[in-house]
Amino acid sequence: MSAHTLDHGLDDLAATARAALVREIDASGAWDADPVWRDAFESVPRHLFVPYYYVGALGGYERRWGEDPSPRRREDWVRGAYLDAPLATRVRDGELLSSSSQPSLMAKMLTELEVRDGDAVLEIGAGTGYNAALLSHRLGDDLVTTVDLDAEITESARRHLAAAGHHPTVVTCDGARGCPERAPFDRVIATCTLSAIPRTWLAQCRPGARILAPFATGLIALRVRDTGHAEGRFLHTSAYFVPLRGGTRTDPELQAAGLEGLPRRARDHELFRFLLTLTAGGLAPDEAYALWEHETWPVRERYGITVGEGRTWAWLDDPEGPYTWPLP
Repeated sequence: MSAHTLDHGLDDLAATARAALVREIDASGAWDADPVWRDAFESVPRHLFVPYYYVGALGGYERRWGEDPSPRRREDWVRGAYLDAPLATRVRDGELLSSSSQPSLMAKMLTELEVRDGDAVLEIGAGTGYNAALLSHRLGDDLVTTVDLDAEITESARRHLAAAGHHPTVVTCDGARGCPERAPFDRVIATCTLSAIPRTWLAQCRPGARILAPFATGLIALRVRDTGHAEGRFLHTSAYFVPLRGGTRTDPELQAAGLEGLPRRARDHELFRFLLTLTAGGLAPDEAYALWEHETWPVRERYGITVGEGRTWAWLDDPEGPYTWPLP
């Protein structure tokens, strides 16, 4: 038996678990603005994209897989595949290299991508292929391109997609460089955390395109005006993803050494940690704290990013206002 050819008992269990996951996402309101996504999550079997995954265990990770000789553990694998939780799919020397994101967060991101029929979409970070399958179900294979730097990841994503009946374009390349041979795109979605907005993406987008990407533990939604300009605000949602490999990277804990003199209520507050990551290299920790206190603990939606001619900057409330700082 393989994960792609379940026996009838596990197949029924998968269908039941998938229906329960869809009800849970529905209740969360993740796709309220575009309920068409419900059909994609009902139709695409997540377990085909995670033939094995890892769960935290004493001393490290425990592997769950669809070909486990134990019937009970195979059932645990199926049930786990349909939890509304991220799943670690590739681990090396204790480091998480790739994962399948939390389904409700995926639903929220796909809804916020604001796709329309006929849109060409570029996904940065192929992962298991599950997100590309959801996009392909909605838009059709021809309009979906997914890329990853790691050939092992793209090859396994391609196999998973084929098993689920989808054949979008899967490319092994540095996601920071986009995919010029498949451009232009109407939408770009990243499933890995960025430390800079690659200008190459803007050049590969049509005017009016939307870019949605994890950035500084949040989700930034940019509208592309032209090849040299994009701007947008962060969503309310927090988001923690594996960093983009390739391109430019920075350490999200870059400023940790300067936190000792700040009040604990700030150091331990998730929104302040978001601000610290967003201002790393642009503001000192004490300057970030002064802003945070003066503006009464601003929420994520008040922050934004502008990519302009020759520079990129982040801001609070207004891209030309008093609170701005440079980004890489």
